[in-house]
Amino acid sequence: MDDSDYRYRVGFQGVEGSFSHQALTEYFGEAADAVSFQCFRDVFNALGMAEIKYGILPVENSSTGGISEVYDLLGEYGFYIVGEKCIKVDQNLLGLRGADISEIEEVYSHIQGFMQSKEYFDKHPEWKLIPYHNTARSAQYISSENLRSKACVASRKAAEIYGLDILKENINDSSKNFTRFIIIGRDMELSENCDKISIVATLPHKVGALYNVLKHFADNDSNLLKIESRPIAGKPWEYSFYIDFQGNMLDQKTQNIFNDIKGEGVNYKFLGNY
Repeated sequence: MDDSDYRYRVGFQGVEGSFSHQALTEYFGEAADAVSFQCFRDVFNALGMAEIKYGILPVENSSTGGISEVYDLLGEYGFYIVGEKCIKVDQNLLGLRGADISEIEEVYSHIQGFMQSKEYFDKHPEWKLIPYHNTARSAQYISSENLRSKACVASRKAAEIYGLDILKENINDSSKNFTRFIIIGRDMELSENCDKISIVATLPHKVGALYNVLKHFADNDSNLLKIESRPIAGKPWEYSFYIDFQGNMLDQKTQNIFNDIKGEGVNYKFLGNY
């Protein structure tokens, strides 16, 4: 997909000023027709009903790992990953104009904001940490509540949009804090420029099953980029594996990988080549 193609409606979870909205505008351009939704599933449902052409969702953070809800929704719906965007995430503590850190009693944020800033919040056990829809919505809420005792975790952009002060900047544990976003669509999109493939695989429940699958990537000169397990609903202690690896579906060695893992009795869902 052409990164500059913004002719279509694109869905994201959150509001203006969220990191999802930032990733959307950086990928599609400022003129993108961005449509906000309250939760991740709403984006998937809107895509299924053709209310939007694409959706953009956070799937992995460099500090806290994969976002399990998005992985589960990828496995549940039959959509394809058609692109990705990685952005640097700087978390900040925001409050009302003129407020002081000493006045804070409650802090609102998406759980990822708390997780990425754990070391900072461990120094303030007196604060009540309250999970909220996302960081930008937290900023919107703090602005509307207009109480000096309430603060939030959000971006600089959110502070500008909702008229808040930055009480403490860059509170995330790592200065190299990145979030990877995926772009999903109803249709598979392939080109010779694609170099990354994602699948979700269900392996036979037997000794050596995972090893027997992974060896085929090495045999065909494909670098494994990520492997993440997720529990299978209704099957205690059995797992699906989300696998990212280098390859292009137009390449013979990549086709060999799929033929080889089929021979191992692996059931898999192709999520995209992008």
